[in-house]
Amino acid sequence: MPRTPVGLRLDPLTSAYGTYGDLSATRTAARGNRRAGRVEGRPVGTRTGMFKRALWQGLIAGTAGGVVMTLGEKLEQAVTGRPDSHVPARVLQRLSGLPEHPGKQPLPVNWAMHFGQAAALGVLRSVMAHAGLRGPLASAKFTVVRLTNDQILENATGVGAPPPTWPRRELAVDVLHKTVYAFVTGVVADALARRSSGLGPGQRHAALRPGRRPGVGPLPRGEAYGR
Repeated sequence: MPRTPVGLRLDPLTSAYGTYGDLSATRTAARGNRRAGRVEGRPVGTRTGMFKRALWQGLIAGTAGGVVMTLGEKLEQAVTGRPDSHVPARVLQRLSGLPEHPGKQPLPVNWAMHFGQAAALGVLRSVMAHAGLRGPLASAKFTVVRLTNDQILENATGVGAPPPTWPRRELAVDVLHKTVYAFVTGVVADALARRSSGLGPGQRHAALRPGRRPGVGPLPRGEAYGR
């Protein structure tokens, strides 16, 4: 049996070795693909490798989203006269055991929570992108995640109250800025994932039979991030 060249991808169902292929040849090809890196835009490698990429890419994407969100907040405050929020600082103080201060909170503490939370959640959006969940719809889903994360921390620490009790204008402003964050983070995360990994497994699965179709079988195991 000929040796499979490094980088040659075999379809485990209909490969050059016959229908359903030779399992040893398929495994050899999969190992070759992992050594060779990305082949024809297909995600190869281990879950560990994917998570490593998602970590640094997500931190970049989340930070970018946090910066753009903050600039938007400052612009909105200049127009509406809304004062700075010190909720992030109070949440971090209660989570970490830092002493609380009445009134205005220390700016470094406020920013640490504000940007730290933005960067950390960006990792999740990057994982979504690498899995193949990209575009505006994925970012809309991520907006809900961001809002939910805020409310869990704020309500659990007693700093905040459930959004239905907020003034409508305050609620609308918060949703607007978190939406900006989520979509900017999504644009950056999607671009980085596309550049490093090509299409995600979910996208390639959908491409097997385009459109809304039931009963499409799974991708070959070597074409995804499983084992």
